Amino acid sequence: MPSPAVPEYADLAPLLLDPERLVRAVAGGALRGSEPPAYHRVELRYVDLKAGRRLQVQRFDATQAHTSNHDAEAATGEVEGLLSQAYGHWHVETTGGDHAVRVNKKGRAVVQRSRAATATVDRSHDRAKRRWLAEDDPVFAALGIATADGTIKPSRRDKFTQVQDFLATLEPVLDAAVAAAGDGPLRVVDLGCGNAYLTFAAYRYLHEVRGLDVHVTGVDSKAQSREHNSLVAENLGAATDLTFVQGMIGETELDQEPHLVMALHACDTATDDALAQAVRWAAPVVVAAPCCHHDLQRQLDAQTVPGPYALLTRHGILRERMADVLTDGLRAALLRQQGYRTEVIEFVDSKHTPRNAIIRAVRTGSTATADDRQAYADLCRQWGVTPRLESALGPLSSP
Repeated sequence: MPSPAVPEYADLAPLLLDPERLVRAVAGGALRGSEPPAYHRVELRYVDLKAGRRLQVQRFDATQAHTSNHDAEAATGEVEGLLSQAYGHWHVETTGGDHAVRVNKKGRAVVQRSRAATATVDRSHDRAKRRWLAEDDPVFAALGIATADGTIKPSRRDKFTQVQDFLATLEPVLDAAVAAAGDGPLRVVDLGCGNAYLTFAAYRYLHEVRGLDVHVTGVDSKAQSREHNSLVAENLGAATDLTFVQGMIGETELDQEPHLVMALHACDTATDDALAQAVRWAAPVVVAAPCCHHDLQRQLDAQTVPGPYALLTRHGILRERMADVLTDGLRAALLRQQGYRTEVIEFVDSKHTPRNAIIRAVRTGSTATADDRQAYADLCRQWGVTPRLESALGPLSSP
């Protein structure tokens, strides 16, 4: 029988092997000084199949999920094997409460327990889409998305869906941010927060569902946003944990650097300014949902599009979409050059919002190869563009 990666993981085995009480378990991150696990994240839950109840294990690599189902006998070996791997943290949800173990920077295991967050368990193989925050969570009423009795307003259903899908997108990278926080509170900054719908939702999920000690700072250039958001935070009884300030993204100064930086629908080059600020902070996790992409669009309009690509950009709508793809592709490339594992994904169906891409980045400290840098330089040269993020990074973006 393999030994657990850290002794405290052994206490999780009975919870993971309880087919009645286990709701869901997630392991992620990597122990310092150890070889990282082959899969950056695993998720466990029990499902009811025709053959009976089985432990379902999903392993996630950089591109996809790999799913396997195990009967009671095989589940024991599977769980023991997973607990022996060098994951940095485990978060186990049960019907009786949540249990979390994470290993801090000093190599000490920190154990946390909190109240039950899920009253019922869904064992269906094709389960309904998870609600990361319940409809009657007070944040939705405070934001005007729901009525006072917790019913989502029909006219705000798209916003409610956007919140749920954003939290689903945020969940896979949370372990890296929590690991960076260690024993202290998880520090989150939302740059260009606007009216902060997703900011408040992220706070409620992190604090109420995940049971984390979290402090969130929202930054926006408008005084109206600061005043509105501060009032909502006060009404939620969270004014101590949620702070809103007025200021420009590139001029934001914090007493302590954040573990998670968000930039959710910051307009045009404000997203680039936010990404550059996150890099300067060496933020462990960055999540950005770009809004409009006017900067590269203007650059493309001012010149002749190279070679056969002119066929793709002669139509206005295709030219606009090409600028979108080029902008976010180059942003992802620059983040990889700064030591981030980066992916660009869809986080909500386009019928709910036309701006549905998200850039998700986790700092690994890896060094970009010469080929990566050359590929980026070649693409910029071929299209005759200089991304705003490159300019915002300044010397940091140089080979």
